[in-house]
Formats: sequence, structure tokens, C-alpha cells
Amino acid sequence: MSAKTKRGPRRALHATTVIALLAGSAYLTVELRKEEQAKAPAIQAVTDTPALKSSGAGLASGKQTWERLRSPARTLLRGEGGEILATFTDGARTATLTGPSRSFTEPASTKSRVVTDDWVRLMPEPWRKGAEREQWFKDWFKEFFGSKEDDLFAIAFQYVDQAPVKKDSEGISYAGDANFGPINPEGTPGNDYRLEESDFYDYLGIPYTFRNGTTMQPEAMRARSMDCSGFIRTVLGYRARFPLMATDKLGDGLPRTANGMARSKLGTDVIELKGVGPESRPKSIDVLQPGDLVFFKLDGRTKDRIDHVGIFMGHDTDGHKIFVSSREEVNGPTIGDKGGTSRLDGNGYYASTLRSAKRI
Repeated sequence: MSAKTKRGPRRALHATTVIALLAGSAYLTVELRKEEQAKAPAIQAVTDTPALKSSGAGLASGKQTWERLRSPARTLLRGEGGEILATFTDGARTATLTGPSRSFTEPASTKSRVVTDDWVRLMPEPWRKGAEREQWFKDWFKEFFGSKEDDLFAIAFQYVDQAPVKKDSEGISYAGDANFGPINPEGTPGNDYRLEESDFYDYLGIPYTFRNGTTMQPEAMRARSMDCSGFIRTVLGYRARFPLMATDKLGDGLPRTANGMARSKLGTDVIELKGVGPESRPKSIDVLQPGDLVFFKLDGRTKDRIDHVGIFMGHDTDGHKIFVSSREEVNGPTIGDKGGTSRLDGNGYYASTLRSAKRI
């Protein structure tokens, strides 16, 4: 999952992809206009209306209470009846807000069905104790509490099997059924059958200039493809606008590989990475919260490297802890069962290879 780097004179981005010039900067980057982002995908169903009624301040009606908890240090917003309305973790930009209940299914790959009222969104700044009193947070919370605008889960499911293609006004296909990667001419089914190293700009088929000035060029054979870390960078970075590194070493932001992400100092480690061997499997995963990045050690050939990453979605209707990731076995993002069920509990393939988790 190493990145493909091309440095040198800055190349201008393709004219049809440039929609913003950041003030005071000397680089171009690709932005998606908010009004061009898709509504909830067809494979996501909003099944009911929450009991929460938003007031003009963006909070549910009735008395609310702010509560501090430890391990990890976080702030909870509780409703009048003690129900959790939102969770904010120190050092993390992802927040979990209670909203309308939704169903996420992938009938072609699994019988699992995730029904959740958790909406995971990216805040403009990392949370810190007392941030509920700061203006940036009040403005953000007023806009997004109770909102049905696409969150990280909705975005993630815009790339699973049979997800419809979505284009912006310039004709760029920014969502739709994604592949994992091109067929490996030296691989065999079940053994490196598809190549890794496909990032979001490969999927989009456009060059991308990162904040440090490094420009990455897409490879035609990787069009509409994203490996596991490329999928995370698509959802969190290209779509939700979390800063991205060009590689694991160039720039600042979310690194290119699963190993780089797991070992970075971004966010908060909710399950600390203590090693990659079988003895390093977490003894408890109860601390996991929807939206957490989960990291795995799948390939013994990569020695001490973490080699897979996904997004924890919560429990399915059978009570299992489910995650979504891009995988070779199903050729793209999935919560499916092929090559191992997408469960973090029990002793299945992914449950036994889980090594750490991070709240970005």
C-alpha cells in the first residue's frame, strides 16, 4: 500500500476539477461543492424520525447535561431523560450525534443489517475539554445536530457493490461502486489476485496536488479502484475534507497506508497498538464507538506492519460488531462475509486479527 509519488514542478490540476483556490496558499486542490454532494444513497434507508426535536439553538428541546468521562477522555451530551445525544472525544475531530434511525445493508454479500441512530461527522477542530462553550462548536453543532446531510457512514456506502454513480456538475464521477484494484498478472484467486496501491485520485481519474505541493498522478488501470487505506482517505479526506498526506512521509494529515494511519499521532488511540502478533489481540473492544478506525494484521509477509484498516459501524441486528472496509476478496468496499465475516467480536478472521483502533 505504498504511495505512488511524482515530484518536481507543480502541475496544474485538470481544469474541470479545480473549484477552489485556497487564500494565501501556493497550491491547488480539488474540492467538492457541498451542493453537488449526493443525498442519502439508495442502499441507505432512513427508517424513522428521531424523538429529538431541534430548537433554534440546535439542541434537542428540554434540559441537557454535559458530562465528562475517562478512558478515553471525552464529553457526553445527555438529554433530559439521561439518553446520550452526542459524544465528543478529546483530540478527535469525529463526533457521534444521535439522529434518525437508518439501515445499512449489502444483500449481495451478507445477511448482516446495521440499524443505527448514530451519525458520525467531522468537526472543524479537534475536541478539547470545555469546547462546548466555544463559538466554533456552537455554530457547528447548530448546523449538524439533527441534520440528514451525508455523514461518514452515508458516504462510505456510496462505494459498496451496486452503489449508483454520482457525478458533480463538471462530470467527475466522485461516487459509485468501487473496485479494490486491478487484477494482478502474477496473482491467483485467493493469493494477491488484485493489486493494492489504488488511492482516491486513482478512483477519480484525476491528478491531485496535496497541501505540501506534491502532485500525484492517477494510473489508468486503477480507475474506479481504492484499496483499504485509499477507501478511508476517500471517505475521510476527499469527501469529508480531513487533511491528507501525499504518502506516509510527505506532508501532514492522514497518512497513505493502514500502517501509517495506525502509528500516526492523529486523533486518540482508543485501543493502543501494542504489537502485531496474535498475542497483541485486544482483550476487550467494548470501548469502540461508531466511526472509529480499526486496524488489522492480516499478512504474515509484512512482518511488523499493520496491513488493513476499516471503519467500525456499530452493531448489526444480531448484536455483532460490524465494520466496513475495501477488500480484495469482494473487489471493493463491503460489510460482507466473503473472505471472512465483517465482525470484530468472536473468533473469526477479522476479529482474531484486530490489533488497534483510533478515533480520528
